Amino acid sequence: MNKRATQLKAFDRLLTIMDELREQCPWDKKQTFKSLRHLTIEETYELGDAILDNDLQEVKKELGDLLLHIVFYAKIGSETKDFDIADVANSICEKLISRHPHIYGDIELENEEEVKQNWEKLKLKEGKKSVLQGVPNSLPALVKASRIQEKVAGVGFDWEESHQVWEKVEEELKEFKEEVTNGNQEAMEQEFGDVLFSMVNYARFLNINPENALESTNKKFSKRFQYLESKAKTLNKSLSEMTLAEMDVFWEEAKQF
Repeated sequence: MNKRATQLKAFDRLLTIMDELREQCPWDKKQTFKSLRHLTIEETYELGDAILDNDLQEVKKELGDLLLHIVFYAKIGSETKDFDIADVANSICEKLISRHPHIYGDIELENEEEVKQNWEKLKLKEGKKSVLQGVPNSLPALVKASRIQEKVAGVGFDWEESHQVWEKVEEELKEFKEEVTNGNQEAMEQEFGDVLFSMVNYARFLNINPENALESTNKKFSKRFQYLESKAKTLNKSLSEMTLAEMDVFWEEAKQF
């Protein structure tokens, strides 16, 4: 059996199991689009964690969990006669073909940036009222800022050079410091948001994913703090009983790992 046949057989097996669970399992029978939504979000974050940890076996498992959710939604859709898994697959196939005229048509595009710009233009031709229409409202703010900036850059609303973006960062930092001095809480929050937004923009120019970068720092900090906690236990002390100087010794040790 060739590789594609093996893949199709595995997918058919999953569809069969989904049919059986929907018919026979009390929990699966009760699920709806809304009841599955929060679980899908959780599975997506778990996949994100596995990717950042570079744990490919865990990536495989989490992809399976997400695939199950896709099949589950399609099964529910087939029961209401709105769509089934074939409709889902064909829909994305048609979308990919229409969004890649440089592959399936006669348009010539030179590089990745031109592909992204053409993608956004095609979306507007398809009836999107705004290039920002495809940015989900429920995205975490940091991810949303990054996607907003990518979207508008795709239609040419962008800085020309990275140094211009850094100058904007410095400008926003200055305005933030001024509001801190003034003590206006609302204005401070607004200016802090502007600082973060401009930093996300600068990260994009440096090809840094801000979400990945911040999560990497979160993990690094947590690992070092847990090392500090373990060292405190060996001294039979709680962290609240240690001085900052004592904690700093172990913190510097943690940086070596």
